Amino acid sequence: MTRELTTSRSLERTPPGVARDAGWTLIELLVVLSLIMILSSLALTTYRNSIVTAKEAALHSDLFQIRDAIDQYYADKGKYPESLDTLVSEHYIRAIPKDPITNATDTWQTEPAEQDSGAASSSNAGIYNVKSGSPDTALDGSAYQDW
Repeated sequence: MTRELTTSRSLERTPPGVARDAGWTLIELLVVLSLIMILSSLALTTYRNSIVTAKEAALHSDLFQIRDAIDQYYADKGKYPESLDTLVSEHYIRAIPKDPITNATDTWQTEPAEQDSGAASSSNAGIYNVKSGSPDTALDGSAYQDW
């Protein structure tokens, strides 16, 4: 019985000044959904940028640690290490860290040290510097390979 009354009431016209018991209109729903979509897209963009920022901070830290280990090796031995594996085997670092951008340990790009003029040309001068092997660019526009 109540169901028939509410159905018949909804068909009647409501007089002016009387509130009707209606739900959301389609336009109101579309406005709310569009606002939710805009806010969620902004949040997703911010989230993705924070992930990239965290990877860049980890790359800075890893580069600092590896370069510091190379400098300590040079200070102790008087020569540069032949490879990053030498730093691990000599216990200057525990393990070669993963490049946070490429997510691999074998993509690090090493720069050889300059040869001494008195040393034989066949001897390995060792590695002087290490850089990321990623071809991508950072959020600030610089290349990761240039860090």
